[in-house]
Amino acid sequence: MDGIILVDKEKGMTSRDVVNIISHTCHTKKVGHTGTLDPMATGLLVVCVGRATKLVEVLTAHQKEYIVSMIFGIKTDTKDITGNVLEKRSCQITEKQVQEVLTSMTTTYEQEVPIYSAVKVGGKKLYEYARKGETVVLPKREVTIKKLEMISWDAQEEPVLTFFAQVSKGTYIRSLVEDIASHLGTIGTMTALKRTKVGNFSLNDANTIAEIKNNQFQIHTIYDVLSTMYETRVISGRLEQMVLNGAKIENQEGFDIVFFVDKEKNPLALYKKDNHLLKCYKMLKK
Repeated sequence: MDGIILVDKEKGMTSRDVVNIISHTCHTKKVGHTGTLDPMATGLLVVCVGRATKLVEVLTAHQKEYIVSMIFGIKTDTKDITGNVLEKRSCQITEKQVQEVLTSMTTTYEQEVPIYSAVKVGGKKLYEYARKGETVVLPKREVTIKKLEMISWDAQEEPVLTFFAQVSKGTYIRSLVEDIASHLGTIGTMTALKRTKVGNFSLNDANTIAEIKNNQFQIHTIYDVLSTMYETRVISGRLEQMVLNGAKIENQEGFDIVFFVDKEKNPLALYKKDNHLLKCYKMLKK
């Protein structure tokens, strides 16, 4: 089986749990997801099966959309409500102030990677440093916050905000939550997270865990997915042989990425722009 499965991940499950369920259902070890969701998070997990695992890197690069809830006045070690509370303080902020900060933060900036993450520093994953109580300089990554919109605001003793976020790849929502609080001169932590979109994939089209376990899920073919994303070329003869050999070819139209298929629409390869040529990026032929 080759293709992409959209999963509505449940709270309490790890992304690895979902991969294991699909691996068991599809009777294959060639399964991979395109972006981790923490156990407390829910929503869309894009899973690649069989030959489609070659596309994990491609699909991970897409922007993502989330529904996020956060509480002000609390700071935890994990940057979410499941962690140990490090600090509590009262805060007086208004809905108008929050709205102004959300508007001002639709920008590109250097975001600090959370210590409870799998990013490696000095050959060790950051969460390994955290679990041992060791100090480490946290790396920063350039991220782009494309849209932040308030969904609800509850100005109680510990104010609660729910908002929509559209962000670039590599954005840590837990860090974004702390950054929002920092811009308001206070502290905050994430209380809920739902991923609703990854690139063109929507949570509305996702299968539940129960549907997957019962073999009642939809699998999206490599052709169906890539043909909606990139310039698609049907080729045959000499050009097909060149592509199957991974040879560089002319890029007269100047496309950034081209998806090559044969006459039966079987995926052959993804090619990327390389100066005035196209260079093989992902070979997809069986």
